[in-house]
Amino acid sequence: MTGTLLKIIALIAMLIDHIGQFIPNTPEFLRWIGRLAAPIFIYCVAIGYKYTTNTTKYLKRLYISGVIMAFINVGLHIVFSKDGGMAVSNNFFTTLFLSGFIMYLLDKKEIRLFIIFILWQIASLILCIVFSELWVISDDLSYPFYGAIFGNLYLVEGGFLFVLLGVIFYFSNSKRIMTINYILFCLLLIFLTETFGGGYGFFTYYGFPFSEYQWIMIASLPIILLYNGRKGIGLKYFFYLFYPIHIIILYILGVKLFG
Repeated sequence: MTGTLLKIIALIAMLIDHIGQFIPNTPEFLRWIGRLAAPIFIYCVAIGYKYTTNTTKYLKRLYISGVIMAFINVGLHIVFSKDGGMAVSNNFFTTLFLSGFIMYLLDKKEIRLFIIFILWQIASLILCIVFSELWVISDDLSYPFYGAIFGNLYLVEGGFLFVLLGVIFYFSNSKRIMTINYILFCLLLIFLTETFGGGYGFFTYYGFPFSEYQWIMIASLPIILLYNGRKGIGLKYFFYLFYPIHIIILYILGVKLFG
């Protein structure tokens, strides 16, 4: 299975998931299917970063896409909040960017860069809190918006654990090691979700934003293992465009037809 086919499978799972998210009264199993999407997309970024000829351009594209998506989310809220539209914070671009950026730092193997990154994460978290208090967009949207702008790994979609997953994929040098690492990661995620998840405090809400059926993500492993090392036909910009467009369409349908 090529990288392109992997992305198409993840895209279909994501679309099904978001239909369940944005369209009211849809069956819950749509969200179950959606648990397959994130790990596959994260894996595709890990292999994409590994084989890209220009890592800087690759990371810039992900970051800019994340910032654009953050503004789209704000725009949807401003335009449709009067019609009952809820704040939407879907922005997986930022998660993928930070995962790739940490891969970049690890490749550089410079302690100084790690220290700067850690200090920036602390500083950016403070900035996000301050900005969210001074300029409130909405209770559910302010932190993800500023998190995307400042690149804070704690405030991204899926939390810091999904950022970590990309790094795990990147440094798994064989399918056997990757399988073991991924199973251990899923077990860790289940444990942490059971222990800390489900709360509405800042630490739990953003750090462990997982549903009780997040464990279904382990079913993406057989699909990932089918990857044959070939890129496929690419369709790079199709995936970058599909993400915001399908969210805009589904959000508006949910508000106008079922709001």
